Amino acid sequence: MNTPATVTCSGSTLGLLFRQVRDAMWARMEHELAAAGHELTFSQYITLKMLANGPAGVTDLARFAELNPGAMTRLLDKLEARGFVTRVADPADRRALHIHLTQTGLAMWQDVNQCGQRVRECAMTGISETEREQLMRLLEQVRDNLSLSDS
Repeated sequence: MNTPATVTCSGSTLGLLFRQVRDAMWARMEHELAAAGHELTFSQYITLKMLANGPAGVTDLARFAELNPGAMTRLLDKLEARGFVTRVADPADRRALHIHLTQTGLAMWQDVNQCGQRVRECAMTGISETEREQLMRLLEQVRDNLSLSDS
């Protein structure tokens, strides 16, 4: 019988392993960004990533970056000061703002995205295309299994 004292452990539980992978990915990403001369936080990177797909509202950006709206506003202030984003009033609702990447922001994203591609390739070194696809499917299944929206 396997009791907690006799179970072999690799030193990583599922949750701990996920955190270690996330932390290692971001540490490598920070290294790549610094080597390319960019000073971005993870939240700034995520925000630029979302905006590369098109304009978005502050609330959607905050949700995507897992920040509260006040923190997102401060983050956008910093990105706007660097010339990466601009705020545009919604013509249908002047209280609402749409955040757009500027040309400078788009150029930054293109460069930063190349850093991200290098990090993803580093993470997948030695893993076949079939294994990569299987890994992604399995991780998506774990995420979906844990999703609170399905409870």
